[in-house]
Amino acid sequence: MKLTALVDNTRLDNRTDLAVERGLSLHLSTMGRQVLFDAGSSKAFCDNAALLNVKIQDIDAAVISHRHHDHCNGVSHFLERNSKALVHFRECEETDYCFKAFGFKTNVGIDKNLLPNAKERFNFVNKTTEIFPNIFIITKISSKYKQPKGNQYLFTNSGMGCKPDTFDHELLMIIKESDGLIVFTGCAHSGVLNMVETAVALFPDTRIKAVVGGFHLVGLPLFNSIGGSKKDIEAIGQTLLSYPIDKLYTGHCTGMKAYGLLKGVLGDRLEYLPTGRSVVI
Repeated sequence: MKLTALVDNTRLDNRTDLAVERGLSLHLSTMGRQVLFDAGSSKAFCDNAALLNVKIQDIDAAVISHRHHDHCNGVSHFLERNSKALVHFRECEETDYCFKAFGFKTNVGIDKNLLPNAKERFNFVNKTTEIFPNIFIITKISSKYKQPKGNQYLFTNSGMGCKPDTFDHELLMIIKESDGLIVFTGCAHSGVLNMVETAVALFPDTRIKAVVGGFHLVGLPLFNSIGGSKKDIEAIGQTLLSYPIDKLYTGHCTGMKAYGLLKGVLGDRLEYLPTGRSVVI
């Protein structure tokens, strides 16, 4: 698999021509298919794709990890540039998504005009679905471990007041290549450990070549705080070491402070994946 970060919060130091945003979009090419995993919050990923030799029009499918704007609002720009690919979402009830902390509240959800305007291009998934041979969308995610503490600031409102977000709009993507799995987490609001546990349960005794995406270990993004204590983050790293994972590529909502703590535990197994970086897995 060749994997390229089309947009992330940061970029390669030598690629000042690339746009950044607080969002995530990844392009992958494997087994004769091209997949877009998340679409950021704007057309930045499309602009960057042109500079990274990625042709949006040739992508075979898009998979959206969850319905927060920084992962899905760029879909409208994807649809303008790609006339063939289905965009896969997890099926869930319609609701508003918001961030609340210390009296501050803001909408963090999907653009409500997006879904009604292109219904024929969307596929809503409510069970494990193999969108192409050995490319799986998973909707039932383990709850063995606690969810990230940063989730405490995220809510939904379907017209009956704000309630903590249960993340029933989040999915997991797993790609099974001949020599192992690649697990895509999006923001891992369900918990990166739960996502890894899900992959291990579905594909027992199978090597995990890589875990890719954000781990939502940031607390308050504005202050780049960590979600939980130093001990909490290091414990997540120690548990990840107990799984058969070769590499972890992360960025976005992991947060730089939490990344540093994880790096201290995971060492060379963990790498940052900024805008513009490509890796072969």
